[in-house]
Amino acid sequence: MSAIEESERASVPWDSPVVRVVLASTLLAPLGVPLVSPALPVIRDAFGVTDAAASLLITAYFLTGIVLSPFLGMLADRIGRRRVLVGSLLVFGLSGGAVALADSFATVLALRVISGTAAAGIFVTTVTILGDAFEGVQRNAVLGANTAVLSTGAAAFPIVGGALVAFGWNAPFLTYLLAVPLAVVAWYALTDLEHDTNPENGGATRYLRGVAGSLVASGTAVYYVATFAAELLFFGAVLTTLPFLLTGTFALSPVLVGLTLTVAEVAAIAVAAANGRFAERVRNGPLVAAGFVCLATGLGITWLATGLGTAGVVAPLVIGAGVLFVGAGAGLVLPSVDAEVSRLVPTQFRAGALSLRNSATFLGRAAGPVVFAGIAITTGYATLLLIAGVASLVCAVVLAVVTGRVVEDVEDDVGGTVDDAVAPTEVR
Repeated sequence: MSAIEESERASVPWDSPVVRVVLASTLLAPLGVPLVSPALPVIRDAFGVTDAAASLLITAYFLTGIVLSPFLGMLADRIGRRRVLVGSLLVFGLSGGAVALADSFATVLALRVISGTAAAGIFVTTVTILGDAFEGVQRNAVLGANTAVLSTGAAAFPIVGGALVAFGWNAPFLTYLLAVPLAVVAWYALTDLEHDTNPENGGATRYLRGVAGSLVASGTAVYYVATFAAELLFFGAVLTTLPFLLTGTFALSPVLVGLTLTVAEVAAIAVAAANGRFAERVRNGPLVAAGFVCLATGLGITWLATGLGTAGVVAPLVIGAGVLFVGAGAGLVLPSVDAEVSRLVPTQFRAGALSLRNSATFLGRAAGPVVFAGIAITTGYATLLLIAGVASLVCAVVLAVVTGRVVEDVEDDVGGTVDDAVAPTEVR
C-alpha cells in the first residue's frame, strides 16, 4: 500500500454528514459540567444554598450517566441510533435551556438530572454511530477526532461559562438551546444510517443475553476496567491532587494552576487526533497499554519534581512536563478503547457495549476526586502521585498481557481477524 493510500485510510472524512453531525453533537456534550462549573458560586448565592448543595448540580449530572447509560444503549440498539441521538439532543437542549427560567433550586436540580440523562444518550450514540459507520484505522481516526473535540470543549467551555455568568447566573444555560436546531439537522442528515434499527434483537431478555454473550466472547471487560482506571487516575491525580499540590506547596496562582491543567487537555487533544496514525502501526490493545505507560511516566515525573524544592520555577516546569505525558496518556486510551470495543462487538449489540464504557467513564470521573482526596489525608500529595504512577505502570503491564491474549483467543474462535468476522457497514 502506498503512503498516499495509508494517509487516506487514517484520515477523517470531514465532508461526511455523519462525521459533521456527530462531532457537532459531541462538542455540545461538555456544556454539562465544564460550562457550568464556573457558575456554581453565583448559582449558590442566587438561591441561597450551601457549597455542598450547589455541588449537587455536578453530582446529579454524573450519576444519571453512570446508572442510565446501559438502558440508553439498549434503546439505541433496539429502536435505532438516530432516534435516540435526536431525542437526546432535543431533551438536552430544552431541559438545559429551561434551567434559565427556573425559580427554585429544586427545579434546577431536577432539570440537571434530566439533562444528564440526555447527555448520556448523546455520548453513547455518537460513539456508536462512528463505530457503525467506519472500520479499521479510519474508525480510530474518527473516534480520535471525536475525543479531541470533546477535550476541546472541556478546555474551552470553562472560559465561556465564566464570561457568560457575568450576565447572570442563568446565562450559561441558554447555550443548551443550540442542541435543538442540531437535533433537526441530525434527523435529516442521518437518514442513510444502516443498522439504525435491530428488530432481530427480540425481547429485552433475549437482547440482554445477547449483549452478555458477546461481551464474554469478545473479552471486552478489560477495556471497561481500563477506562475506569484511566478516568480515575486523570480526575483524581491531575484535576484533584495537582491543584492542591501546586497551590499549597509551590504557591502557584489559580491562573498558573489552570494553565498547567490546560497543558494536559492540549496534549490529550493532539494525541487523540493522531489515533488513526498510531493504529496503522499498532493494535488497539497495545495502544491502550501505551496510554498507561504515558500516565505512569507523567505521574512519576510530577512526583520527582516535588523533591526539587519549592523555590524557583524549575519544579513547576518539570510538573508541567509530567502533565504533558499524563494528558497524552488520557488522549491515547479513550479512542483506542472505543475503537476496540466497536471492533470486537457485533453491530446489533454495539450501543449496549459502548454504553457500559460510558458508565465506566462517568464512574471513574465521579470516584477519582473522592478516592484521591481521601487517600491524600494519609499519604500526602507527593507520595500519592508516586502510588498513582506505580498503579498506572501495573495497569500497563496487565493490559499488555491480557489484551494480547484476548486478540489471540478471539481470532482463533472466528478463524481470522475480528474485523473479518464482524465487518461494519460503511456509511458516508
